[in-house]
Amino acid sequence: MAAPQQTGASTAKLKLKQLGHRITPADLLEIAATADEMLAQVRESMLRPHPRKNPPEFSTTQLAALCGIDKSRVNYVAGKGELPLGELQGRGRPRRFTLAETRLWILAEAGIPRRPEGQRGKVVVVSNFKGGSTKTTTAMTMAQGLTLRGRRVLIVDLDPQASLTTLCGLLPDAEVDESQTVMPFIYGDQPDLRYAVQKTYWDGMDLIPGAPALFAAEFVIPHEVASNPSFAFWDILGQGLRDLAADYDVVLLDTPPSLSYLTINALYAADGMLMPLPPNALDFASATQFWNLFSDLATSISQRSVDKSFDFVNILLTKVNTQDASSAIVREWVIKTYTDKVLSVEIPLTMVTSATAMEFGTVYDVTKWEGAAKTYTRARDAYDNLVQIMDQKLINLWYQDAELVADQAENPEVTT
Repeated sequence: MAAPQQTGASTAKLKLKQLGHRITPADLLEIAATADEMLAQVRESMLRPHPRKNPPEFSTTQLAALCGIDKSRVNYVAGKGELPLGELQGRGRPRRFTLAETRLWILAEAGIPRRPEGQRGKVVVVSNFKGGSTKTTTAMTMAQGLTLRGRRVLIVDLDPQASLTTLCGLLPDAEVDESQTVMPFIYGDQPDLRYAVQKTYWDGMDLIPGAPALFAAEFVIPHEVASNPSFAFWDILGQGLRDLAADYDVVLLDTPPSLSYLTINALYAADGMLMPLPPNALDFASATQFWNLFSDLATSISQRSVDKSFDFVNILLTKVNTQDASSAIVREWVIKTYTDKVLSVEIPLTMVTSATAMEFGTVYDVTKWEGAAKTYTRARDAYDNLVQIMDQKLINLWYQDAELVADQAENPEVTT
């Protein structure tokens, strides 16, 4: 006698039995613990023989290039004993300078205009909806590069994934708790954000770290709005960040890859915006969604007599592969769409950025590149150009604002 045919329900039960154990929250915790342990082991391996990241050192040639002077000038100034002499690496070998020593030389010799007295630093948000756009890497490299122009920089990690914090050598899950993030300020438990500022391994660059606890903002802020409809949910961080900017030349904000409440706060606190955008069709579509959603939000908030404007909004083409035909097509879409908002520099897709990311670093963390010098130079030059462009924007804005203040002092009847 033939066996009866299985019904759809019995087939489904059989498949469930074949799948075996169902994944429970306890299993997810076990997966998380295993992943944390592996990440700690990987980081320890990458950072040997030191448990923390260490900044690069610079040769006399590199120091001279950063200062825009020749080596004879370095030797002359060093002979006067006015600046650090560096450390000899051995007989007949060149001197090496620490990052802190190099920054002292840059401040003294590079001739880069300083921030005018009375001008606060500018707040710049690095934002994009889509993951993988190099948003965090861009924020980190800009911060490092700007310190190599003598700037004091604060980086603020507003992403619960806290990748920027990881690039600074901290493990967010194990080494950062909620009290070290912006959350106490959001709760109203702290009067300003200075409690959260930490020194990093990189001289001139401070950090307000991120951690998974930042997810709480997506519940706390709407709860406040529900109980108080007039609550200015978009400007919680604004006052704290603008006050803090008085201590720095620039404050760089790294945001989540979504229009979250923290992203909204970052956008409304910022003087300028930079969007890293790979020339990829999905990234292009995601950016379009970003502008649509943010413009709708800004229009809605403007009905409360709050107008938002930026000193600048720019697009940075990243992960550019000149050998990829489809990438070239999307690159043209980006340029045609955003016209003069697209920066003249492009960040190429190279092995250098991939390799340094694997070691929790950037091109600026490299003391000596072990691969092809031409490949490293191409990546480093692109970031150097980006930093120079952004720094010039800061200089222009500072002196423009300073002239405005001077004009108002001379002509009190003139208003902005």
